[in-house]
Amino acid sequence: MVDLLTAWTPPDEQQDQLRQDYLAFVIGHTSAGARVMRDGDPLYRDCNPAHLTASALIVDPIGQRVLLTLHGVVGRWLQTGGHLEPADQSLPQAALREAREESGLTDLRILNEPLRLDRHSLQCKTSEGYRRTTEHLDVQFCVLAEVDTNHVRSDESLDLQWWPWSALPDGNQGADHSVAALVDQARQRLLLTD
Repeated sequence: MVDLLTAWTPPDEQQDQLRQDYLAFVIGHTSAGARVMRDGDPLYRDCNPAHLTASALIVDPIGQRVLLTLHGVVGRWLQTGGHLEPADQSLPQAALREAREESGLTDLRILNEPLRLDRHSLQCKTSEGYRRTTEHLDVQFCVLAEVDTNHVRSDESLDLQWWPWSALPDGNQGADHSVAALVDQARQRLLLTD
């Protein structure tokens, strides 16, 4: 994880500052004598006051659409993603696993370099099942899907739909600025336009 973020070239100064903050948190947390276990490792949900998460913007590059989930807890249209699991070998692998679990799509290919970083507070469950508000240090990736694949909504989602990236959902449940920025970065990375 440290190698991934150290090698990544952020798209702007704000993203570079987040990258530095993430690295400082992870390095500082582990070098402060924290046990490298689920309750002390900044890669897992039990780490407090923050922990890393991995998310994936699923893109249909031919149709220029993105698959968004209406998140059951947040109540907004977001990219797929979530907490790392012990079996995940890397952040990209965790993002790809989350994309598959939350979309039902199996034929996906991840771009292993992050697109963006996003820091946000969110209430989530610990491994013991109680809820608390914690800061998520999200590392966001791009995942490419086949054009003619059927998606299946997971239990974590209220809905799951393809959206043209030039017409993201809006309103109270709409995609927020972080999703719009993620979509814009994916378009730039893939060099696709409407």
